[in-house]
Amino acid sequence: MIKILDSKNKNFDKTLDTLLSKRKNKVQLNSVSVIKIIKDVKKNGDKATLKYEKRFNKNSVIAPSIKQINKTIQSLDSKVKKAIDLAYDRIYKFHSLQKFKNISYTDKLKNKLEYKYVPIESVAIYVPGSTASYPSSVLMNAVPAIVAGVKRLVMVNPGQKGKQNPAVLYAAKKCKIKEIYSIGGPSAIAAVAYGTKKIKKVDKIVGPGNSYVAAAKKEVFGDVGIEGMIAGPSEVTIVCDKFSNPEWIASDLIGQAEHDNLAQCILISKDKSIITKVNDEIINQLKEIPRAAIAKNSLLNNGIIIHMQSDQKIINTVNKIAPEHLELNTKNYKKVVGKIKNAGSICLGKYAVMAMTDYNVGSNHVLPTNSSARYSSGVSVNEFYKRISYINLSKKGIETLGPSVITLANYEGLAGHAKSVEKRIRRK
Repeated sequence: MIKILDSKNKNFDKTLDTLLSKRKNKVQLNSVSVIKIIKDVKKNGDKATLKYEKRFNKNSVIAPSIKQINKTIQSLDSKVKKAIDLAYDRIYKFHSLQKFKNISYTDKLKNKLEYKYVPIESVAIYVPGSTASYPSSVLMNAVPAIVAGVKRLVMVNPGQKGKQNPAVLYAAKKCKIKEIYSIGGPSAIAAVAYGTKKIKKVDKIVGPGNSYVAAAKKEVFGDVGIEGMIAGPSEVTIVCDKFSNPEWIASDLIGQAEHDNLAQCILISKDKSIITKVNDEIINQLKEIPRAAIAKNSLLNNGIIIHMQSDQKIINTVNKIAPEHLELNTKNYKKVVGKIKNAGSICLGKYAVMAMTDYNVGSNHVLPTNSSARYSSGVSVNEFYKRISYINLSKKGIETLGPSVITLANYEGLAGHAKSVEKRIRRK
């Protein structure tokens, strides 16, 4: 059911590039309709936001009351609450280790240079909810922000007929998020980016979403901050060998495919027999999951199976794909992993399954997609800091360094720069 490619074929590289770009284009095409929605919300505020909620989510409640939120949370199973608590603790512990130290340096001329990390003041967290509910996404975005010291956290999450998911709300409460809005899609992004009567604008927006949300975040970037990456739709690339369990590999691929119609699953192996077995397993296992239609559509349109002849070719191909998630489910993964330079996260060995990293291992699951792992990283505490430089020059410092600055400023044709230094070092 999934497209099968052989790296020995003459047009392999071209075919792979075409398949990868085809999906990227689907994501980018959504920008056209997204721009109209953003302009409407920017102009008409709450009225436009509510209009799109009614149209897409059959929802007429933008800001649920505290009473409604608490009532919804009460219906949540205690086991789910405990699972969220465990995930919170593990994510918090790992992200606490990521905190940066401020830098202070004084040179021989008594010039003092400092580099300080200052938390962003307000952040909106987008939590997907149109086709499924993701309390894990609340934790993955809110916890690093909490560790960084962000004062104002806002959550936007699509409601369905005026209702939000109890686990999502519980996770938000666990993270002490006080502003919760039952909105989603491009209109939600626009509302927090530009503000409405009910919603105060934020400084930065984070969180994964479908192709429309990803397009909306790109459009508002510059007016607000977003992650330094493209977050969504989801992806996984799995490298396996003859020692891999085909049943496990198939379930990993399906687990990723069920996210979204535009999710991408890629399987790479040197062993043809494992490829056949995995393909058969996928067909069998699709019968067992509730979101089979989405998973099947994703696998048919975006899934790729690649037969390769060498580890080096596998390494080169993985680095080209630059996947969000990479599973090295091979016996020799230790020999290969050091040569993988482009990936959002890498799971090593047969037990390090991507699904674990999505929940409570402690690492972050908001990761770069659409090959943006070539130049960006997943969400971390660093995502919620601004970095400010502080400079304090001594009299001796400017008198010693100033003449060189004057020379360079004049060379660049910036006489005003040169004079601003000259006036300070001119002797009476």
